[in-house]
Amino acid sequence: MIQDLIKAQLSYAIHQLFGLEIKPEVIVIEKTAANFEGDFTYVVFPLLKASRKNPEQTAETLGEFLLQHFPELASFQVVKGFLNLSIKQQYWLGFLQKMGSNPNFGLAEPNSKEAVLVEYSSPNTNKPLHLGHIRNNLLGYSVAQILKANGHQVFTCNLVNDRGIHICKSMFAWMQFGNGETPESSGLKGDHLVGKYYVIFDKHYKQEVKDLIENGYSEEDASKKAKCMLAAQELLVKWEAGDEETLAVWKMMNSWVYKGFDYTYQKLGVQFDQYYYESNTYLLGKEIVQEGLEKGVFYTKDNGSIWIDLSAEGLDQKLVLRADGTSVYITQDLGTAELKYKDFNCNRSIYVVGNEQEYHFNVLQQIALKLEKPYAAGIYHLSYGMVELPHGKMKSREGTVVDADDLIAEMEHTAKETTQALGKMEGESEAALSELYHTIGLGALKYYLLKVDPRKKMLFNPEESIDFQGNTGPFIQYTHARIKSILRMVGDHSDIFNLSQVQLSKVEKDLIIKLYQYPQIIAEAGKDMSPGLLCNYVYELAKIYSLFYHDHPIMKESNPDQKACRILICKLTAQVLKSGFSLLGIQVPEKM
Repeated sequence: MIQDLIKAQLSYAIHQLFGLEIKPEVIVIEKTAANFEGDFTYVVFPLLKASRKNPEQTAETLGEFLLQHFPELASFQVVKGFLNLSIKQQYWLGFLQKMGSNPNFGLAEPNSKEAVLVEYSSPNTNKPLHLGHIRNNLLGYSVAQILKANGHQVFTCNLVNDRGIHICKSMFAWMQFGNGETPESSGLKGDHLVGKYYVIFDKHYKQEVKDLIENGYSEEDASKKAKCMLAAQELLVKWEAGDEETLAVWKMMNSWVYKGFDYTYQKLGVQFDQYYYESNTYLLGKEIVQEGLEKGVFYTKDNGSIWIDLSAEGLDQKLVLRADGTSVYITQDLGTAELKYKDFNCNRSIYVVGNEQEYHFNVLQQIALKLEKPYAAGIYHLSYGMVELPHGKMKSREGTVVDADDLIAEMEHTAKETTQALGKMEGESEAALSELYHTIGLGALKYYLLKVDPRKKMLFNPEESIDFQGNTGPFIQYTHARIKSILRMVGDHSDIFNLSQVQLSKVEKDLIIKLYQYPQIIAEAGKDMSPGLLCNYVYELAKIYSLFYHDHPIMKESNPDQKACRILICKLTAQVLKSGFSLLGIQVPEKM
């Protein structure tokens, strides 16, 4: 990277001129502000004591030295204590010719770095996927792709929460009020049907609690003594005891849900290398608890429940096994962590889970460390904020969620209306149009959810996301389609041109420099595990290209070398837009 060359040259110059030893890696250079001449800027104020000159003189001396010893430097400009450096256009053109036809530009050598396991989605089988799950899935998929682009060997897995009291609530409601209803008889998608009974349970439970309070019970006692809650808890005990009738209902209802999940995953374009089920991992978790008891990591209370004291770590005491022998979330997560390590042998394991679980994953890591598990240090919780709607938070129990399937269908429909209003796709087949509406609708949804820093909660507005102007997925998709249209018009064309016969305008140079930054952006997005950095980059690239498109009509260019250069700029821009969006899980159409 040219930045590394500049830092090395600055380090050498500073030592030669002022006798200071500054390692290249600690030197900071910034992109030159748009209203000044230059490509990169170095601030000289820290050098003043050694240079014994004022800021302008120090920068001038440094610039003159670099101009004599740094072949890639074209010129410099001093603005007070800021040294602005301009790189020769031959350097940028050389990069363009070298990378313009490289299909893997920006991507690291596959499997050149350590293996990483990314766990995401983690749905409960008592309800369908909703908007919050969509953010989780898109974030997990994109982070996995970005890490892969950075050279990591990446595996993905999905831990399905297929057991526990929440599952038993849906089961009890169906057994009591379902009358044998099935997805086939109801016409409902399987996960929607099970979710319906989760809402039914909550309504009956609230009514029973209300009745008990009216009969003199405290709210706390009423919540514990409600008949449907006691019945759900009894189902959980029966499930863990292996009761055949209970297991039969559980297997049947879960099979409905899995079929529904698969449809939604396919629509979202996400997939997994491995599925784990809590019903299979909680027993291994219990074994680990016994292991911890023998090592003195856990202790037993008088009622028979098993705990760990993490007060010294600032995490208080934590239950790891109930008195009745049933497991809690941390029990099964201990088992899953062990199983994942055995299956994939990854020292780094990334958990894509909402920020309300930060305490839980701190506990998980601390327990693993105390148990001296080899994967303990590599446990990383990629915490993300919740998605809210203009009217407030979503609540599954109350049925006030934005269903994932409904949202996808709505985005496709909005994409259809917007595309038809523009009237640019007349004559295309119905199949091609249907695919285009899906591509635009999902692109809008994914980009809108991914462009926000994962750690921040966000407000989702479907209407804003589908706009063909501004910082949206469709704007960037349209930019790609526009470039492909140009390339179809120019046809086969040589990528070779005479560098000496080309004169770059400011926008052309800005565009090439932005393309040059792509590998660095991928590296930063991988380090921070933030697809938002990539979103911001592709948007900035598309904006600069739009300026280039309006200022430089390619078909009217008479200089064959200048024309070839601009065509190559178009090719590499289209490639980077497509590559960057693929790392976000977004497709780009050839026509729009």
